[in-house]
Amino acid sequence: MTWTERRFARNGAVELAHDRRQEGADGEPLLLVMGLAVSRHWWPEQLCAAFADAGFAVARYDQRDAGESTRLPKPAARGNPFAALAAGRGAAYTAEDMADDAVAVLDALGWESAHLFGHSLGGVVAQRVALRHPGRVRSLSSSASLPSDTTGLRAFRHLRLGTLARFARIKPAQDREGRIAAGLAVARICASPGYPFDEAEALERITADVDTGIADPDAQSRQIDAAWHGPSLTELRVPALVLHGTDDPLLKPSAGRATAAAIRDARLVLQPGVGHDIPRERHTAVAAEVRALADRAARVDGRA
Repeated sequence: MTWTERRFARNGAVELAHDRRQEGADGEPLLLVMGLAVSRHWWPEQLCAAFADAGFAVARYDQRDAGESTRLPKPAARGNPFAALAAGRGAAYTAEDMADDAVAVLDALGWESAHLFGHSLGGVVAQRVALRHPGRVRSLSSSASLPSDTTGLRAFRHLRLGTLARFARIKPAQDREGRIAAGLAVARICASPGYPFDEAEALERITADVDTGIADPDAQSRQIDAAWHGPSLTELRVPALVLHGTDDPLLKPSAGRATAAAIRDARLVLQPGVGHDIPRERHTAVAAEVRALADRAARVDGRA
């Protein structure tokens, strides 16, 4: 077995499904934070293996309203998650709650602190964890993400509206077959135009847990609508890496540039040909960047 048995962490009434890669269990703690309402199974296995090879103990979890974690009661219908983003009312729970979820997972794992790697909305959550709980975060890697304090209509300056229209045309899923089809459609939209699309790998991730938020716009809306009341990103002092694809079909590179510009001494890596995913051909290079960041963080903290 590559991963440990699924376990649950608790943050109040919310249960958070998580597991840990058995390979590299003695490495430095690295917690993976996935994006908008999709499960932990969407992390590519080869990327997780590259992180383990780079000296990390890798754990992943399902955020609230995703995968096997607790689904929250839905507030008034928003129609779709991007309408919720524009509304910015945050009725179901707060972004602070989502940040605290990550810390609850760290507690359950027995990790006093960890490196964080967040992708898409997961990058936003990871930024907020580092702002709210800086003592628990050794380093922050934010991939294909908005700046954490860019909310509501201000976020739309970084979004590609044509891609939002493509997402809106995906048919609501009524059964397992429909959920798989919707997941594959999302994976194709997010794929890197500079690299071959690996449909077999995408289907492996999608079918590992088809009951995901890909087919649940209400869950997506609750996550994206969670309001942040915490510090500005300019106050973040954790060693940081910002990764962004130059060909991201959802978020313009301006999102990555703005994130890196807001964080003191952040390293910005723009990846040619990369979309809103992390293609297989980039896994080793991405793991090497995270390893270099961790080494820098250790020097800063005096652990080296």
